[in-house]
Amino acid sequence: MNPSEFSPAHFRWEFAGGVATITLNRPERKNPLTFESYAELRDTFRALKHAPDVKTVIITGAGGNFCSGGDVHEIIGPLTRMNTAELLTFTTMTGDLVKAMRGCPQPIVAAVEGVCAGAGAIMAMASDLRLAAPDAKTAFLFTRVGLSGADMGACAILPRIIGHGRAAELLFTGRSFDAVEGERWGFFSRIVDDVQAEALSLATSLATGPTFAHAMTKRMLDAEWNVSIDAAIDMEAAAQAECMRTRDFSRAYEAFAAKRHPVFEGN
Repeated sequence: MNPSEFSPAHFRWEFAGGVATITLNRPERKNPLTFESYAELRDTFRALKHAPDVKTVIITGAGGNFCSGGDVHEIIGPLTRMNTAELLTFTTMTGDLVKAMRGCPQPIVAAVEGVCAGAGAIMAMASDLRLAAPDAKTAFLFTRVGLSGADMGACAILPRIIGHGRAAELLFTGRSFDAVEGERWGFFSRIVDDVQAEALSLATSLATGPTFAHAMTKRMLDAEWNVSIDAAIDMEAAAQAECMRTRDFSRAYEAFAAKRHPVFEGN
């Protein structure tokens, strides 16, 4: 994947300074997803494994909203007419988007403003870091359309971010929460007035850091969910030893010894 030449059909893509920005770009409908955009997003995050020039990723929405979820007319309507095999194909594809987001080595920063609902809330959840504009309204609203809260990994991932009880309330009720509550519960890292600028600043800062080590941190955050503390410590010992073999580790020491800031190169 050449990030400078990549030209997706279903969202906007910008790349500069090691930061790729994915902008959901249907502002007149609050950026809903279609079958095609789900698939293209999944394929893009899968391809990022093979895009070393991309150091970090921002995902956001155009027109003051993040994402309103699956398009009511282009997804929800057709789903009501599908058979079981077709429905499972769809739900597997949407889950594969989350797997691809968690599997790509780059840290993902979600810049959330306005509406962030359904699959939009899931994409924010699946990101590594989340920043909120003051007007952000987030809802895992699956029960509002007669579905369970068990969608695209929500029952596994959301409790790990905000706790089981809080996740249960949101997934059972489908209610929305604002930026203040989201920050208080730990869903959002920060509330910022200019979420696009702050997301770019954060992503740029991460892009200039030790990207091999960032990828290792992301991998271990997921890998250690279901292991004992002793096993996690052993896993981290092996991971850190691998990072200590990188030139970035040596560069950091050499910079410290020379009383200057290190310049990391990701190897």
